[in-house]
Amino acid sequence: MSQMFQIHSQLREMILSLDLTPGERLTERWLEGRFEGSRTPIRAALARLESEDLVRRDGRNWMVAPIDLSELEALAEFREPLETTAVRLGCARATEADLAAIEEMLDACQPGVPREEWHRVGTDFHVEIARLSGNPFLVKAIAGVMTRLSRARWLEVWTEPSREQAWAEHRRILGFIRRNEPEAATREAAEHIRDTRDRLLGSLNEDRRGLRARGFAVIGKR
Repeated sequence: MSQMFQIHSQLREMILSLDLTPGERLTERWLEGRFEGSRTPIRAALARLESEDLVRRDGRNWMVAPIDLSELEALAEFREPLETTAVRLGCARATEADLAAIEEMLDACQPGVPREEWHRVGTDFHVEIARLSGNPFLVKAIAGVMTRLSRARWLEVWTEPSREQAWAEHRRILGFIRRNEPEAATREAAEHIRDTRDRLLGSLNEDRRGLRARGFAVIGKR
């Protein structure tokens, strides 16, 4: 793997896991020291992250992209028709082995499991549900949406009640697909997307002061 791809991969993980906070300034000198890399691969990695809307230019330096409430609203509008279509197709195309694998994935998250695992499985659930459709374009689009939601979704797994609510909704969606009930499955998927949007936006709006105190940049409004 080239140095540029290594730096991109590590920086991307640091941003998505909030090790680098939204709005944090990044200087090329700091990045050179942190990754023991030369300026050329670092600039190439930053340009790639910029194309993913994870960093932005800040004068002569860079900054981690803020969390944008308006973007979260737009992503919910975008993902609802995608995921409901994927769920509907999944009812007709999913195999028992596919469904069992997703159920096993959800079962792995139990009390005491680190939040990082809940976060990863929550993302994987939506991508694997999309994969049930057999349509690679839906899978790619939904995977992209879940990446864009990754930082905000840490709030969804922060407390036990919010984790339990999300997982109950995931299990209901999976249950309707298993029983081949496309109308109920698509309705549940749409409600889950809207509920998640409302939870995330509500948490971010209510805790703006606290997030700013922790150095998080939150912009936009619902």
